[in-house]
Amino acid sequence: MATKLFESLIIGPIHSRRLGSSLGINLLPEHGKICTFDCIYCECGWNKDHAQDKHIPTAKQVEEALAAKVKELNKEGIKVDSITFSGNGEPTVHPEFAKIIDITIRIRDRYLKGAKVSVLSNASTISNESIRLALMKVDNPILKIDSTDLAYIRAINRPCKKYNLSQTIENLKKFNGQFILQTIFFKGKAEDPKTGEIIDIDCTNANLAEQWREVARQIKPRQIMMYTLDRDTPAKGLIKASIEEMHKIAAPLMSEGFKISINGEPA
Repeated sequence: MATKLFESLIIGPIHSRRLGSSLGINLLPEHGKICTFDCIYCECGWNKDHAQDKHIPTAKQVEEALAAKVKELNKEGIKVDSITFSGNGEPTVHPEFAKIIDITIRIRDRYLKGAKVSVLSNASTISNESIRLALMKVDNPILKIDSTDLAYIRAINRPCKKYNLSQTIENLKKFNGQFILQTIFFKGKAEDPKTGEIIDIDCTNANLAEQWREVARQIKPRQIMMYTLDRDTPAKGLIKASIEEMHKIAAPLMSEGFKISINGEPA
């Protein structure tokens, strides 16, 4: 299936299902991909297919490009709801990530008052205190847990280095609820890289759904974003979860007062 990279440092603004008018920042190579995961559903494709370009922008380049863009948008009267870090991989791996967050907040406060600063992260780096503290400064730290099952994590997220779910959960607790939990739901088949076994993926499975809800209860995010496949994926044969299935999974948490959106819409 066709996948695509974000071939610029500043993207948009584009309409986001979850964030409104979103001005994207890609801290990773414009023609490559750097990520701590190699998710089978990633719209940017497999890591190995985009490993040639490893050039990343400096904090100074980000500052200059973002300042120029927001001045242009102000002049044209174009609204921005969110300055969003996503791009070609995991944005928090940038060595100047914390500094860039400070720069972005300063530019936002000067030129785009009212806009949020958002970071889409797989949460694999939050054991690093400087990254965690930087994420705590932004309005919307959107942090991922796709599954609580270790075989599913290996098959779906394919961590490139050792990944400890229990440690991730403990570090998410340190946010004291001031973050957004993001989880994708779909079905299909995937290979467990550790065992080579082809496993049937069903993220709507009742037992897995209850385990996921229990993690949500432990980490107490201020909001949960549930979504399904929307773009082409590098793995073939993946199937969207239905809105009805996701509503069923969300219902117990909603009854307990959790704020949940499904595919960008309030549940």
